[in-house]
Amino acid sequence: MMKSLRTLACGLVAALATSLAMAGVEVNQATQADLQTVKGIGPAMSGRMLDERQKNVFKDWADLIARVSGIGPGNAAKFSGGGLTVNGAAFDTAGATPVAPLAASGRPTPGPVPAPVTAAPAKVPPVAAHTTARSR
Repeated sequence: MMKSLRTLACGLVAALATSLAMAGVEVNQATQADLQTVKGIGPAMSGRMLDERQKNVFKDWADLIARVSGIGPGNAAKFSGGGLTVNGAAFDTAGATPVAPLAASGRPTPGPVPAPVTAAPAKVPPVAAHTTARSR
C-alpha cells in the first residue's frame, strides 16, 4: 500500500513538472528568474531581454532577434525549444528572417563595408596599331 502511494505521488509530481515545462515562458510577461529557467538564458541574457522589453514589448521573434544582442536565429530556435515564446508563439525556423536593426534615423543600419581590393591591377596588353587598309 505504501509503495503504491509513493509511486502515485511520484507520478503526480512528474506530471505537474511536465505540464509546467510545457506551459512555456512568455518573454513579454516573464521575470528574470522565469527567463533563466530556459536552457541557455543566464543572468546577462535575461537582463538584456528585460532592458529591451522595458522600452517596448516584443511584437514577434524577428523583433526580439533584432533588439536583443546575442540572439540570432540559432539561439532563438534553442530558446524556443526550451519553452520560450513571444506573444504565445514558438520560433518558426522556416520563416526566420531577422530584420536589420534600425539606426537612430529610423532607417536600417547599413551592411558591412566590403574590404578594399588589395590585388595589383592586371596588365593590359598595348593596343595594336590600327590600319585602315585591308589586305587582300
